[in-house]
Amino acid sequence: MDFLEHKGFLSRDAVEIQPSTNPAVVGSTVTLSLSPSVTLTGGNWALEDTFILTWLGEQQAVFPGYSGRASVNVTSGALTLSALSVTDSGLYQVHSADPLLKASVSLTVVEPISNVTLRVNRSDLIEHQASGLINCSVSTGSSLSFRWRNGSSEVTAADRVQFTDGNSSLNIVSVSRYDSGPFRCEVFNPISNGTSDSVNFTVSYGPDNMRLTVNGLNTAAFSAGSNLSMLCLAESNPPAQLQWGFRGNLVNATGTMLELFHVRADQSGPYSCLAFNNCTNLYSYITTYITISRSERLQGNVFLLPLLLLAGFFLSLLGR
Repeated sequence: MDFLEHKGFLSRDAVEIQPSTNPAVVGSTVTLSLSPSVTLTGGNWALEDTFILTWLGEQQAVFPGYSGRASVNVTSGALTLSALSVTDSGLYQVHSADPLLKASVSLTVVEPISNVTLRVNRSDLIEHQASGLINCSVSTGSSLSFRWRNGSSEVTAADRVQFTDGNSSLNIVSVSRYDSGPFRCEVFNPISNGTSDSVNFTVSYGPDNMRLTVNGLNTAAFSAGSNLSMLCLAESNPPAQLQWGFRGNLVNATGTMLELFHVRADQSGPYSCLAFNNCTNLYSYITTYITISRSERLQGNVFLLPLLLLAGFFLSLLGR
């Protein structure tokens, strides 16, 4: 770079300071050199408003706080600073009287990242009734940036997803069953990066989205003498307690399967599966009407039967 020199004066834009590395690592050494090179008879270095050292000819004096780790090349004016710490970040300035010049540069000193860990406020949550909070921290590291992942997908801010404390905390408002995780935190700075182990939320939900099939078919009409296998499924965590009912009365059958062998015509009617989740305290039910041979359809309001079944279901739970 060409520069202007007249009667011992260098234009302030003619000389730049070039760090040997930037950003620099905590504990390392950096040299701040002038470019293009110039011969100086004296001057001083400062970090912001704090003097580091001054020199004149062959003599130099280092100010308190920099003793033993700061030195200057008395000819070129290059500053060498060792045992760097994060507090050494900032704007470095050099001044010289002969020739007259002033230059500055911003230096960043960064601490490597280590031991990225996650902490959750609580791991057992009920869907739509609680929020999940995860805090990400490091044992060492500076100038940190944070990125969150749920499985392989990046977590971004949304109506229910909030980032706080410089993105180091993730808050999921009114968790759903799809917010269980696994969540990981990725932390990075200009010189290093780290990733936490994963954490999961246990989200209790349901029962809902119930399904009831008979012999794996969509039809509900069968011949007398058939064997029937009724399968009841519900989306629920933990798994729902299932109870079966027939014509508004509970029957002595629990679990996902109700089996009937060699059915008769008088076994036609509404069959119900009732589900209860003892963590969410929610219930659900599903009813199907099964016709066997040509027996006359059962009279009465089928829609009232699940209510009668629910009352009996809860009485049976209380009696356990």
